[in-house]
Amino acid sequence: MDSTPRRKSGLNLPSGMNETSLRLETFSSSSSFRAVTCVSSPRAISSLSSPSKTSSCSDRFIPCRSSSRLQTFGLIEKGSPVKEGGNEAYARLLKSELFGSDFGSFSSPAGGQGGLGSPSKNMLRFKTDHSGPNSPYSPSILGHDSGISSESSTTPKPPRKVPKTPHKVLDAPSLQDDFYLNLVDWSSQNVLAVGLGTCVYLWTASNSKVTRLCDLGPNDSVCSVQWTREGSYISIGTHLGQVQVWDGTQCKRVRTMGGHQTRTSVLAWNSRTLASGSRDRNILQHDLRVSSDHVSKLIGHKSEVCGLKWSHDDRELASGGNDNQLLVWNQHSQLPVLTLTEHTAAVKAIAWSPHQSGLLASGGGTADRCIRFWNTTNGHQLNHVDTGSQVCNLAWSKNVNELVSTHGYSQNQIMVWKYPSLSKVATLVGHSMRVLYLAMSPDGQTIVTGAGDETLRFWNVFPSMKTQTIVKDTGLWSLGRTQIR
Repeated sequence: MDSTPRRKSGLNLPSGMNETSLRLETFSSSSSFRAVTCVSSPRAISSLSSPSKTSSCSDRFIPCRSSSRLQTFGLIEKGSPVKEGGNEAYARLLKSELFGSDFGSFSSPAGGQGGLGSPSKNMLRFKTDHSGPNSPYSPSILGHDSGISSESSTTPKPPRKVPKTPHKVLDAPSLQDDFYLNLVDWSSQNVLAVGLGTCVYLWTASNSKVTRLCDLGPNDSVCSVQWTREGSYISIGTHLGQVQVWDGTQCKRVRTMGGHQTRTSVLAWNSRTLASGSRDRNILQHDLRVSSDHVSKLIGHKSEVCGLKWSHDDRELASGGNDNQLLVWNQHSQLPVLTLTEHTAAVKAIAWSPHQSGLLASGGGTADRCIRFWNTTNGHQLNHVDTGSQVCNLAWSKNVNELVSTHGYSQNQIMVWKYPSLSKVATLVGHSMRVLYLAMSPDGQTIVTGAGDETLRFWNVFPSMKTQTIVKDTGLWSLGRTQIR
C-alpha cells in the first residue's frame, strides 16, 4: 500500500484517469474554452460529478432587441399604479421609443398603464405580425382614448394628373402679339371665335368647321371679341372705336354702336347689357333694347382699359387698366365702389369665382407678376402669390375650386392653381411667345390658349363636374395641327 498522501483535487476522477490526462486547450479564434478529455482506457466515462463550486464555461447568448420582433408576442405586463397627475399618452410614447413602435400600444387587461415589472402568464402569447413604418405619434400608438388626434392619419389624396401637352393645335395666322387685346372667346354653343387681323373666324368644336364671320376692311382691325352668355350673338370691338354685334348663326351684323374715340380693346356681357373698355380710358354701357349707342359712361381709369369682367350675379363689374388700378363698379353708381391699387403693373387678367360670392382674382403685368385675391364686400386683399411671370389671363374653373393663369415675360407658361391653398396643380409649356389669350370650353374641362406665335393650343386641365376624375389625355378632336383659316 502506498502510504504517500495524495493531494486532494477539486475533481472526482474515475479509476484509471489522473489529472494529467485532463487538459484545457485555448483557441485564439474565439473567447470560449472547450474541455479535451484524454482517456487511456477504452471504457467510456459514464458520468462526471460536479465539484462543490460549479463553474461552467460556455458561450453566452445576448439577444438583440431590434431584430427579436417583440411585437409578435403579446407582452402584456403587470399594471403598475399611475401616479396622480401622470400623463398616459406620454408614458406610451416613452415605451414606444424604448421598445419599438408597436410595444407602446399595449396596455394591461385592467386598463391600467403597462409597467416594466414582471410579465404576466400570457407573455409568450403569439399574435399576428403587423410590421410597418408606423410613426410613434400615430393614433394607433397613442390609442383612441388618449384624447390626441392627428390629421396625418388620413392618407393624403394624390395630386391630380394634368396632361402636359395640348391635344389639338390650330394655326392662327395674323394673331396679334398685343397684351391689351382680347381676341379669343368660346361660346356656350361650343363655337370658338378668333380675331385675326381684319377678320373674325368661327371654329365649331364639334366638327372642326371654320367659318369667316366678317371682314372689317383695310382701314380697321379686330381688337376684341365676346359672346353673349346664350352663345348666339357675338360682339366685336374695332380699332376705330366701334362696337359691332353679329348673329353668329346667320353670320349677319345686327347693330353697330359708337361712342369710343379710339380702339375698343375689351368687352364684357352680362345678361342684359354690354360693357366696352377703350384706350380712351372710358367704359361704356350698351343696351341693345334702346336706340342710343350707350346708356352710361364709367369714368375712373387714367389709362387704357384692358380688363373687364361681370360677376356671375351681374351685380358688380370689375375693370383693370394700364394705370395699374383694379376698379369695382355696381349697377347703381357712376363711380367705382372699390379702388384697389396694390398692383404695380397693368391689370388685364380678371376672374370672378363661381364658387364664392364676392371673391375676385386679378393679375398684374411684367413689373408685378402677382395674382391677388380680393373680398369685394369689404375691399380686403385675402391672399396673393408671385407667379414669376407677367400675368396675361385668369379663368376660374366652374367644376372644381381651381383657376388657370396664362403668362408672358419671361416663361410663357400656363399654370393651374388650387384655391385657397394656392398650390400648383400643373405648369404647362408649349407656346414660344406670350400666352396673351385664354378661353374655356362650355363643359369647363378644356381651355384654349393663343399667343403671338400664331397658334391656338387646346389643353385638358380640369375634370368634369359630375365625375371629377383624372383628366384623360384625349379630347373631342383628333391630334394634329390644322389651320383656322
